[in-house]
Amino acid sequence: MNFSILLFVLLLNGSILAQDAINATDIKINRQTQLVCVSDMCDFLLKFGAMEEKLKATESRLEDSETRLTNLENQVLELKNKERTKVVFSAAAGGNGQIGPYNANTVLIYRTVITNIGSAYSHFTGIFTAPVAGIYYFTFFYHAGGLETANLTLIKNNQVVVNAYDHKSLQDGADNGGNAVFLQLQEGDQVYMRLGAYSQVWGYNQRTTFSGLLVSQV
Repeated sequence: MNFSILLFVLLLNGSILAQDAINATDIKINRQTQLVCVSDMCDFLLKFGAMEEKLKATESRLEDSETRLTNLENQVLELKNKERTKVVFSAAAGGNGQIGPYNANTVLIYRTVITNIGSAYSHFTGIFTAPVAGIYYFTFFYHAGGLETANLTLIKNNQVVVNAYDHKSLQDGADNGGNAVFLQLQEGDQVYMRLGAYSQVWGYNQRTTFSGLLVSQV
């Protein structure tokens, strides 16, 4: 009987020891598994962070590209608008005889409009008003009788720019003259021709003319 009890106790202890060994092994395996999982998670997070940085860099490059593309499109649109802006005019003094002389400087109105693309020249006032900033080219010619002084001046905003002049002469039956100039104008600047006091020109058959055109916008 005592032997049987002793044998039972030994078997019980052996079973407990075996179970403890199994539990210890399971704990070790679980710890190793956890370490492996933590290591894998760290690798994943590192790779994810690197991918996120690359994504941010790509987004930044895309934004820069979009900005450059927008600027380029705006430049192209601006160039197209400039190409569409056409300003050309030619007008003649008209009439059927002598214009002047007057006892004061007078704006010479060219009433016969030949060309007026852009409608910048007014045949009511004789004044050209720049619709856009740019480089403009102006020319004027006159025909006049030689017995009177001929004096024409191109004016920009009340400032003298260029002039054409001929003295009166008893031996000279008729005179022809003119001048030309490039001008940089701002939008709204005004250009016109001034007939000098006590001078005259002829308007017969469109011989006295005033012309201008936009060469380039600036």
